[in-house]
Amino acid sequence: MKGLRAISRVLSSSPSPPPPLFQILSPHLARSSLSRFFASGTQSQSQSPADTDSDAERPSADFDSSEFSLFSSTPSAPLRPIWDEAYRAKADAALFQKREASRSLIQPDVIEEDQKTERATRLARALLEAALEPPDDAEEENMAVKEEDQRSLSVGVIGAPNAGKSSLTNFMVGTKVAAVSRKTNTTTHEILGVMTKGNTQICLFDTPGLMIGHHGYPYRSDVKVRVESAWSSIDLYDLLIVLFDVHRHLTVPDNRVINLVKRLGQQVQSTQKRVLCMNKVDLVEDKKNLLKVAKEFEDLPGYERYFMISGLSGSGVKDLVQYLMDQAVNRPWDEEPTAMTEEMMKTISLEVVREKMLNYIHQEIPYVIEHRLMDWKELRDGSLRIEQHFITPKQSHRQIIVGKNGSKIGRIGIEANEELRSIFKKEVHLILQVRVARKRNA
Repeated sequence: MKGLRAISRVLSSSPSPPPPLFQILSPHLARSSLSRFFASGTQSQSQSPADTDSDAERPSADFDSSEFSLFSSTPSAPLRPIWDEAYRAKADAALFQKREASRSLIQPDVIEEDQKTERATRLARALLEAALEPPDDAEEENMAVKEEDQRSLSVGVIGAPNAGKSSLTNFMVGTKVAAVSRKTNTTTHEILGVMTKGNTQICLFDTPGLMIGHHGYPYRSDVKVRVESAWSSIDLYDLLIVLFDVHRHLTVPDNRVINLVKRLGQQVQSTQKRVLCMNKVDLVEDKKNLLKVAKEFEDLPGYERYFMISGLSGSGVKDLVQYLMDQAVNRPWDEEPTAMTEEMMKTISLEVVREKMLNYIHQEIPYVIEHRLMDWKELRDGSLRIEQHFITPKQSHRQIIVGKNGSKIGRIGIEANEELRSIFKKEVHLILQVRVARKRNA
């Protein structure tokens, strides 16, 4: 970054025009440090003989990544920029129009040689000045922050099922921390994602989907345990993000979702701030309709701010992140922002495999399957060996998950293995096994 600033300063101060087409793309990369995630049942390795088969009776793995040819995660050749010659010619004409007029009597080869020499001289001067400058502020983010200077904020992300809570959490953290699927109740437990910038740490808690019944009260029977847990944890956060699908609200309004938004915004909370986020605005063709939705909920006193965002594409998320950073309080960090912990990596591996399973297994079957992490080893060559089991109540469920000749579990395993290698930046040996639970009286 300091090199780019020096080059920009030299080019702007030089009396001669800039080079023909020397564009340097510098995308803004939000550096976010990820700490650990808490997932209930991550380490469910304790087995009961009444529930599952014993170790001696375990069948061979239904998916073993060593038996499949996986694509290499690194490209064979470095990518090179591709220039459009037509646009380059137009840029040269625009940038060097005055110079060409003053040098009309000079031979073209002499002009071209002078331009090359001038570019090299200015580039060398810019690089030299950049080397003498102090480090960028961005480079200081990795430096230790004193405890008295630390600021933190706990944020709960809640909303109806399929509102996009997990997609928003993943985007803000900068990596996948929660499974994302079109199916309802994809998130089955509270998942923690940590975003650390400078001296501020934001802890994002992705919660299971909530719903208000037609009677005006929360559901208690449907997925009772996780829904009640999500409702009971609402008041524990410093700030609450209430998320709802504005595109679905405009096309197929759901009174249950409307009741949820209104219930959470009817009363002002003295110890907690709440904001309303209208998600999936990128799917709304007529943006004027967004103002109508904002008008519908503007009288709710419990919401301090309204945001229109897209958790998938990131539209409007930058403003939301900045608002969260401003709301942080002086308090020591709850999580270490340095490197991925083993506990966090275990949780990510479970979420990635579960997401792929949800993409291929339909109806009610995914919700009756128990998903366990059975083994986790870091091998001498630096690779990871991960073994996970799906435990089903019926043999017919096992056949559906495995598929004909192992085709379905193979697709699940290959896609999950590729994504885990991309996230962990190392080779992953993934083993999946589908088992049938024993009956209690067996």
